[in-house]
Amino acid sequence: MFNYTTLEEAQAEFIEIAPLTELPNGERLFVDLGDTPIVILNIAGKLFAIGDVCTHDGGPLGEGKVEGENIICPRHGAEFDIRTGKAVQLPAVEDIPAYPVQIRDGNIFIGVPK
Repeated sequence: MFNYTTLEEAQAEFIEIAPLTELPNGERLFVDLGDTPIVILNIAGKLFAIGDVCTHDGGPLGEGKVEGENIICPRHGAEFDIRTGKAVQLPAVEDIPAYPVQIRDGNIFIGVPK
């Protein structure tokens, strides 16, 4: 039986994305789950998955600079917490989705709402 670490994980369906070897430290992996663009970031060996669309203007977010625990939209400078998806800097006021990530048998899984 799998022990979930958060309520969010317990309420998610986990989808296998890729082998962990495809996402070295400091790199990003862009995936589409259906029509949902997602970026997975490997920061110091810890993985984060967020929606790859800025809520300010709908532009791509995943290529933005990461500073600390925030990603900065390359278009207008909006910032989001990569752990929670929370908008932390204008011009964005709406949060982005953040997805739980698990590693199982050397493969990356992302949790999406059931």
